[in-house]
Amino acid sequence: MKKSFNKIRRLNLAPDWIKTYTGKRIVQVYAKRYGVHKLGAINELRLLGVEITPEYENQIKQSLEFLRLERKQRKENNKLALEIDYDSDSDDTFAYIAGYTSGGCPYGITHEEMAKLDEKEENELQWEILFGEIDLYQNGHGF
Repeated sequence: MKKSFNKIRRLNLAPDWIKTYTGKRIVQVYAKRYGVHKLGAINELRLLGVEITPEYENQIKQSLEFLRLERKQRKENNKLALEIDYDSDSDDTFAYIAGYTSGGCPYGITHEEMAKLDEKEENELQWEILFGEIDLYQNGHGF
């Protein structure tokens, strides 16, 4: 479980942790340990005297941008695939008609419900990117 500390508390606790840290992924581990965005972790680590090169910071930015664009493309592809399915199984009320009742009334996912699902999915990805829940190394996009 991620710890959630305010910045002052993190900056007070982190020096002891940094002294004992022996790994090579200090930015990712700091971000996960203290529940902060990777770019925020870079800024705080620099405040604490950890040397992080501008090149490494740019690599992190590029990785985050790549993930954002990849996610956007996947969402567009999914939307196109759903639109193809919707052509035959949708109407003014339903984005997707799952079936019909015995009385002939359609049931399924409304356009409003579909929009909420899309919005929720987008918000969850932004949360993951901003707060470090996506491990760039684990997903093969790390540097």
